[in-house]
Amino acid sequence: MKPVAARIVDIIQADNLEIGTHLPAQMLADRLRVSRQPVNDALGMLCERGILRREPNRGYFLAQKPLQPASEIGLAENDIVTAVYFRIAEDRLRGQLPDEFSESLLRQRYQLTATQLSSVLARIAQEGWAEKKPGYGWSFSSMLTTPDSLVQSYRLRLALEPAALLEPGYRLDRQAADRCRAAELHLLNGGIETDSADQLHDRGVRFHETLVEASGNPFFIDAIRRVNRVRRLLSYRSMLDRSRYKQQCKQHLHILELLEHERNEEASQAMAEHLQSTLKNIGKIRKILDAA
Repeated sequence: MKPVAARIVDIIQADNLEIGTHLPAQMLADRLRVSRQPVNDALGMLCERGILRREPNRGYFLAQKPLQPASEIGLAENDIVTAVYFRIAEDRLRGQLPDEFSESLLRQRYQLTATQLSSVLARIAQEGWAEKKPGYGWSFSSMLTTPDSLVQSYRLRLALEPAALLEPGYRLDRQAADRCRAAELHLLNGGIETDSADQLHDRGVRFHETLVEASGNPFFIDAIRRVNRVRRLLSYRSMLDRSRYKQQCKQHLHILELLEHERNEEASQAMAEHLQSTLKNIGKIRKILDAA
């Protein structure tokens, strides 16, 4: 998966942060779900490159906006690793890889070095669609390799996410809401066409997880994180048709507005309608999702 420094750059760009914005290490660690040490190392690296500045006893602040993608400023994973990752995902969806596999199979099939193979497998394992078997070999998850399984994941979310917005004590942090809004406006201002599949998927995940996390209910939070990890494969393929994203962005912004005015019942209903419309869209792009 991407180095922490590259993921921080993605956050800066996705949230359209202004110069001078404070980037607390703990906030980044929580958002990226890593410990503070790799975040501190990454912040130091970005400071050395002039993207951030460090103020004694205060931390790191944005010094200049990174205009290029992380891959073009030498922070993202190797392009070969990224390309192979998507080839493996596509081959898995097409049924061209077995349920269980060895590292040597992938290394030979995709012409990888040992380091490249390690990076690819680490990313796949982190995202939850394959895991190392006890002793020897790997196995792919049986979940979410067909359009029907993607539909089932949305039906689970349809039961879970609207309910999360009605939890007692629900509180959406103002800064979190601002980050979500900035990400949606970025997409509407051209990001739908230019962002990578990774970026589109991660923005959607961040939006929905942020809203569920505001419920404060750890069971809701754990469930949404688990389903988001394993639906990634078909999510990538569905992005071959991006025509529906403009409507989704507008729906996200409407839900945010309702929550910010503490109209949670209306927001819950809007979330249900949003997920229902996504279910309908899945039916429209079924040919894309079906394994060839």
